Amino acid sequence: MLNPIYLTVAATLLHITVVGTIFFRVVMRKPSVGVSLAWMILVGTIPAVGAVFYLLVGERRVGQRRVRRIEEMRMDYARLAEAVIDKGLTQVDWTQHPAGAQGMDRLGTSLAGLPTVAGSTGKLLTDSDAILQGIAQDIEAAKHSVLMEFYIWNAGGLADDVVEALIRAAERGVSCRVLVDAIGARPWWRTDQPERLRTSGVKVQAACPAGIFRALFSRNDLRLHRKVVVVDGEVAWTGSMNLVDPKFFKQDSDVGQWVDAMLRVEGSVIAPLAMTMISDWMLETDETLEEIVECANLRTVQSKGNQDIQVVPSGPVGTADAALQMLLALINAAQDELVLTTPYFVPDESIVRALRGAAGRGVAVHLVLPERVDSVLTRYASRSYYQELLEVGIYIHLFRGGLLHTKSVTADRAISMFGTVNIDMRSLWLNYEVSLYVYGETFGQHLRYVQEGYIADSDLVDLDEWGSRSLLQKMIENTLRLMSPVL
Repeated sequence: MLNPIYLTVAATLLHITVVGTIFFRVVMRKPSVGVSLAWMILVGTIPAVGAVFYLLVGERRVGQRRVRRIEEMRMDYARLAEAVIDKGLTQVDWTQHPAGAQGMDRLGTSLAGLPTVAGSTGKLLTDSDAILQGIAQDIEAAKHSVLMEFYIWNAGGLADDVVEALIRAAERGVSCRVLVDAIGARPWWRTDQPERLRTSGVKVQAACPAGIFRALFSRNDLRLHRKVVVVDGEVAWTGSMNLVDPKFFKQDSDVGQWVDAMLRVEGSVIAPLAMTMISDWMLETDETLEEIVECANLRTVQSKGNQDIQVVPSGPVGTADAALQMLLALINAAQDELVLTTPYFVPDESIVRALRGAAGRGVAVHLVLPERVDSVLTRYASRSYYQELLEVGIYIHLFRGGLLHTKSVTADRAISMFGTVNIDMRSLWLNYEVSLYVYGETFGQHLRYVQEGYIADSDLVDLDEWGSRSLLQKMIENTLRLMSPVL
């Protein structure tokens, strides 16, 4: 039998080795101070569990094969852009926009590779029934191709009408490709709908597959969070809504129905949205760019409307910190008013400082959040930020009408962000996201009207009342805040 002293020494050495190794990796990878300290606290206090957790989700490990594919696709991306985006569509009259708009365009182009395109028109929809019916109708009218990608697909209600529309489209010869996240839509993958779609001729592919073996080489929680539909290269949909009917989705989570918005667009913005989905499809399949372009009948898009829109895809590789940088630029561009809606608010230090700075220079900052969210940890971590924001005059509105899932920002009703990005570390650093930055008052005024509807159905948080919370509540919130970089 081994001497207990030897076991103690061996355990101590193992503990020192594990903690030291993880600390070394954290320090050498140079994440933000908050992220570094969060991991060091977790690994130092619970070394065995903390080390395993760090190896699983502590680094943005995408996998060498995927990194190579993304790098190879940059050339394909450029070729596709030349093929479908007329050079004239990138000639934007920046004198018609606020001073910060052109700088944001340059920033987005340098980070994500896609410039602002002129000549688009769109319709913003907030009724889930109308959204699902509209997508189904566009698919019913498809003549050449349907490209779709979603984080969650859930059977039931009007979402099933979209499935039936896809089946009919494929059966009449339309080239249909559907890309759905492997984890976000896990329950859907277990239904008969994926197989029914494949049998009819729809190409259905799981994005970012996960598993124990894959976890050795890449993180399993890097998810495809984008929501994009492109039909015939002529009409597209994007926004916050997954392919779900809210009346049939997560009804047992005690947060009410999910409240979303989607933008149906036509014109020049179709090209970068199609390029985003096609690049995601190529990452998961062996299809070439030429095969997809030919099947999808993609061609040079035509100008339609007067909106100037920049599509900014973001992810753990390839686009650096595009989502965070563009969001900070938008916050700093506001001069009079800034309104943000997000379901999950667990920001990093730079966003908190930017929001406080905006309020300090006289901008009326409104933060609209759902009263209840489906993640208990996120709910409490989010609340830990309220006090410091309220103290500088930021208005926090808690939406009562369900889980407000719309991700939007308006600055002075003239520059807008609309898409899939939450104001949390997962969206800003880990997930594959897509955002539209719309320069102009036409869309800005409309989106601001929608935001005002959310505010009207919300309760304004009072600073004095919020400060009177119990010490236990504050302790729980502040403790979970320490873990917010790794939630």
